[in-house]
Amino acid sequence: MPLQQGSARMRQRTVLLVGIAVLLAALVLAVVLASLLTHGRHEGSPQMLKWKDRGTTRNLQEVILGRCYNYITAQHPELGDKDCLKIWESLKDAFIYKNPCNITPEDYQPLMELASHPIPCNKSLFWSKTGDLVHRYTKSNHNFLTLEDTLLGYMADRISWCGDPSAPGINYESCPKRSECESNPGSVFWKMASKMFAEAACGVVQVMLNGSVEAGAFRSSSIFGSIEIFNLDPDKVSEVHIWLMQDIGGPQSESCSGHSIQRLISILEERNFKIICEDNYRPVQLLQCVQNPDHTDCRLCTNST
Repeated sequence: MPLQQGSARMRQRTVLLVGIAVLLAALVLAVVLASLLTHGRHEGSPQMLKWKDRGTTRNLQEVILGRCYNYITAQHPELGDKDCLKIWESLKDAFIYKNPCNITPEDYQPLMELASHPIPCNKSLFWSKTGDLVHRYTKSNHNFLTLEDTLLGYMADRISWCGDPSAPGINYESCPKRSECESNPGSVFWKMASKMFAEAACGVVQVMLNGSVEAGAFRSSSIFGSIEIFNLDPDKVSEVHIWLMQDIGGPQSESCSGHSIQRLISILEERNFKIICEDNYRPVQLLQCVQNPDHTDCRLCTNST
């Protein structure tokens, strides 16, 4: 009888030890799996490092929706059939919970289709290194449209966004610059929007460049130099007018006969465009003179003989 009791106790102890061992193994397995999953998510999210550019604009949804509704109701009521909620959702879906260095043109395609609209002929105005001046000009002269005057550009101008594979899916602290990774949300968006804007141009198109930039007014690496001029359609665009603007009282680094402008003219001529280049296009120069009315560059008339 004592022997049978001892055997029973041994069996109970063995069962207990096996149960404890199974429980411990299950706990270890759970910890290992959790570690692997966490490691995998962090590994796919390089923005866990500190990026060099500003993070996603706060209240991004409200900013995008507000700008969209303002554009289609107050500024361009002819576009009132645009669905701002769908436009916001398509923008959000393009980047949220995604690696901010792996954004593709396909991510933005639904947004481009939802927000696109026709651009009237003779109104397309391209620019490089003249951002403040060109937008002051289009605000005062509604005969021209820059990319930022379209719905897409108006919504996205001067704001930032990028995703994060982990919750909440949006990085508000920092986003990658183009120099850190080419396929970041901002770069891919503006390249696609610029390409679409150039493809839509027809009639006479204008480009405003900065003749006070020491490195040259035309840069092949710029959005205009690398994307927009190569997506202008020679069958739709009759002429390209170059407005080479120099700062009032500033350095006159380049004129229409300058090296980089001649390189631009050569590229356009090879694509069978007619080109006119004008130094300090007077209507734009007058706008510059509003802030410098007494400068000698701003004299409206000269003595005649």
